Amino acid sequence: MQCVFPPPAQATVAVVGSDAVFPVHRIYCVGRNYAEHAREMGHSGREAPFFFMKPAGAVLPVAAGALGRMPYPAMTADLQHEIELVVAIGKGGRAIAAADAPAHVWGYAVGLDMTRRDLQGEAKRLGRPWCAGKGFEHSAPIGPITPAAAAGAIDGAAIALTVNGAARQGSAISMLIWNVADTIAHLSTYFELQPGDLIFTGTPAGVAAVTRGDVLEGSIDGLAGLRVKIV
Repeated sequence: MQCVFPPPAQATVAVVGSDAVFPVHRIYCVGRNYAEHAREMGHSGREAPFFFMKPAGAVLPVAAGALGRMPYPAMTADLQHEIELVVAIGKGGRAIAAADAPAHVWGYAVGLDMTRRDLQGEAKRLGRPWCAGKGFEHSAPIGPITPAAAAGAIDGAAIALTVNGAARQGSAISMLIWNVADTIAHLSTYFELQPGDLIFTGTPAGVAAVTRGDVLEGSIDGLAGLRVKIV
């Protein structure tokens, strides 16, 4: 079969300790999955999980120890950071039980759900989709993926983000409203998960704006860190 134009390159993410790469299929994101972040966004309580998506091409892979460069996007005056645990799916399935979810996880990474907050806010006000606020180019910076067996007890890990060396976000993965297994169980009732899917699991409180020249450093215990400069 001949394509009418050369197909785009496969989006991939580096793997810790390997020359192999993880091919990205889809990117799913969980909204308001830390209680403190839900409150800072004007919501409260434990709600049923909800999801939105970014295109695979939104991935901005950053190699271990490298400083990634994210272009400041057009059409916004309020680009905000959201540090997140990213779950890399290695085994697909539909209607996966929470007890079976760990068998579907290939690994974990540190990621940023970068958001054009002004565009997202306007979309919320008008009852429109969030695509322009969430799914733009380079909006999903991600560090190398650590295989699950090497990641340790991820459910108890600390998660943090600094901007220009100053603390911005900090919490623990244990504070997720819906933990990794529950998230996979819920998500797989709506979509048939596939190998190569990435799940951004939600961000703790402290989201705020960044501008050109800012350096963001994200960390999660047991995982390779992520450093990104806004350019």
